[in-house]
Amino acid sequence: MFGVAVMSGVLYVAEINRQRAEAGKPLLEAVLVGACVQLRPRLILVVVAMLGMVPAAFARGIGSDIQRPLATVVLGGLISTLLLTLLAMPCLYYLAHRRRRRADF
Repeated sequence: MFGVAVMSGVLYVAEINRQRAEAGKPLLEAVLVGACVQLRPRLILVVVAMLGMVPAAFARGIGSDIQRPLATVVLGGLISTLLLTLLAMPCLYYLAHRRRRRADF
């Protein structure tokens, strides 16, 4: 889960920086466009990982008493990673960049 979260964050920041450098867009527009461009790949990545864990989360056979709690935690982590990456990452980038720009003056 940590790897998925870090990869998502790095790709968001890279896309926003690319939007600002190549297209010369202002900060807010670059953040919005970068978040929209990265929305589908992040959704696909997390949903596929979640679908892979669903059978383990609902297993009832031998060994499921150990596998089910782990799969449940991983599913919860993937859901929170998805929400934080889609909502919080662009907002935090915008706020951090605005604050850094203000500190430069």
